[in-house]
Amino acid sequence: MKLENKVCIVTGAASGIGKEIAMTYGREGGRIVIADLKRDAAQATADEIVKAGGTAMAVAMDVTSEEQVNAGVATVVKAYGGVDVLVSNAGIQIVHPIESFPFADWKKMLAIHLDGAFLTTRAVVPHMQKSGKGGSIIYMGSVHSKEASVLKSAYVTAKHGLIGLCKTVAKEGGPHRIRANVICPGFVRTPLVEKQIPEQAQELGISEDDVVKKVMLKDTVDGEFTTVQDVAEVALLFAGFGSNALTGQSLVVSHGWFMQ
Repeated sequence: MKLENKVCIVTGAASGIGKEIAMTYGREGGRIVIADLKRDAAQATADEIVKAGGTAMAVAMDVTSEEQVNAGVATVVKAYGGVDVLVSNAGIQIVHPIESFPFADWKKMLAIHLDGAFLTTRAVVPHMQKSGKGGSIIYMGSVHSKEASVLKSAYVTAKHGLIGLCKTVAKEGGPHRIRANVICPGFVRTPLVEKQIPEQAQELGISEDDVVKKVMLKDTVDGEFTTVQDVAEVALLFAGFGSNALTGQSLVVSHGWFMQ
């Protein structure tokens, strides 16, 4: 039980990678907070964890709203007494060529990925400091935190930005035993990625099969998608690691797509 009684907030946890991280944390004894825009889906995930013998609650949260983030974290602290782990996972994808990328979509992408990471971090850090135990802050980056791809200017910019935020939080948090790290997955076949396949096929003028084989998985060592379980195992490592020895780092989980 690597996370026994640790209070773990996971944003965007009603589905996909976030849900798998939440379920994994629940099996490891954490008290899990499913923070998501979709309240009913968040509650359903919390119910799954409870049914499996874990402890969980759902909190409706738009991570781009300062009020909702602060209120959500306050609700968690009132219910569970503090915050030990934050997984800033909420994210979306919008693809366009740079010359026709709508400014509204650009701002939406940066708001969800970067503003959301900042607001949730700012809200939990005082509680991690106050506890005297520190904590772990985990950002969901991407191979696109290291590399670039066509059509994804906003996404690549946001994911690169998370590494800068992480490094700063690691330095400021170090004296308080607050660690910050980034997970950088390759393509994981979640609904977010499924949505991209026809979009990229249309923009690039190729088949959906070619998008998968010649774009998404072209540079992997084995032509395989990363799985939600792969990512959750890394999230468990970062959450359960007990010292500042592992902080300010970004770990790529991508079947060798990007090698540092």
